[in-house]
Amino acid sequence: MYCDLPRALLRVLKSVASPVCQRNEIGAVPYIPFRKGTTGRAKNAPTWKKMYHYFEFRNEEFLEHYHKRSNAETTFHMIKSKFGDAVRSKTEVAQVNEVLLKVLRYNICVMIQEMFELGIEPNFFA
Repeated sequence: MYCDLPRALLRVLKSVASPVCQRNEIGAVPYIPFRKGTTGRAKNAPTWKKMYHYFEFRNEEFLEHYHKRSNAETTFHMIKSKFGDAVRSKTEVAQVNEVLLKVLRYNICVMIQEMFELGIEPNFFA
């Protein structure tokens, strides 16, 4: 199970770091909105042209995907700001476990916050 997390993170990070990738080796799709005045003309950049036309002609669908990406970025930012951005473990398995634990801790914090905001009484089957 833990092998899937780095691939998923890599897909999101690759789309953030490389908005106009000409060769995309992992199959990530860069959902990055274009500035005003941008044209679809780009030499030797088929991904740029494809995403530009997708942005222009299917804007609502494009923005749905972009919103997922922005939610992922916001979540990563919140986890890093709350629990730190350093991973101190030495082995890859331990590093993945450490990151998963940070995600679990974040989810628990969000659940507790929503429990108080929405006035939900916890029921622990006692």
